[in-house]
Amino acid sequence: MNYAEYEERINSVKNYVELFTVGYSLLSQPIYGGHVGSSSGRQVIVQCAIHAREYVTTLLAVELTKYYATTPFGGGAYFIYNMNPDGVRLVLDGAEFLPCEKQRDFLLSVNGSEDFSRYKANANAVDLNTNFDAKWGGGASNLRCPAPESFIGYYPMSEREVNALAAFTKRISPYATISYHTKGEVIYYGFDGQKEDSLARDEAIAYRLSAVTGYTPILTAQSTGGYKDWCIEKYDIPSFTIEVAPNNATHPVGEEYLPDLFEQNKNVLPTLIQ
Repeated sequence: MNYAEYEERINSVKNYVELFTVGYSLLSQPIYGGHVGSSSGRQVIVQCAIHAREYVTTLLAVELTKYYATTPFGGGAYFIYNMNPDGVRLVLDGAEFLPCEKQRDFLLSVNGSEDFSRYKANANAVDLNTNFDAKWGGGASNLRCPAPESFIGYYPMSEREVNALAAFTKRISPYATISYHTKGEVIYYGFDGQKEDSLARDEAIAYRLSAVTGYTPILTAQSTGGYKDWCIEKYDIPSFTIEVAPNNATHPVGEEYLPDLFEQNKNVLPTLIQ
């Protein structure tokens, strides 16, 4: 798959829902969203591909969009299909599409290779899921230098993509959020310093989600600066990171896993908002 084909897959949801733009990446590529279900009742944000090599989550969101477009689930959901379009394009097309030679040289140096297939960051070499202002810089794996993954940025909320998602979340004021990642078949819930009653609420939801997905619930530890973390700390809402695909899959997780991922996740939304 190349990036043009990837965008074609996103655009295929136009036959089911209206596609809109949540914001733009550093390189001014659109970040696409679509809404399924009712405009009344509980609303959920489902964001995908914030880590570039995890673009299979975009394909999962496309299939879930098509399914929920004709399957009511008691509320509504905003799918954000491609939170990191520049990074995904690097994974799929390499650095040749970059118009600036200095930026190409910078990213090739950071990556250490012309092969970007395992790259997670954006075009600034910032790991977007460590850049949110939620105990920023306190994670066990955080890096303070540009890297293919785990670089937190030079200050919290520094990245254009992160600010687009934060502004959209503020505008929608969702009941809950899901962040799809790969891999491991686990559901991360909770955040350091979360109120006891909120943590108990999220733990109960995580176990309900586990019952329909088969994934293992895990209490988050030594991880900060993620979208889930920010939603919990800022808005005190149920927020989960779901890692799809088995551990023995290789990055980037291939499309051959998609039928199983769909079956495992098709009941997530009704379970979450019940």
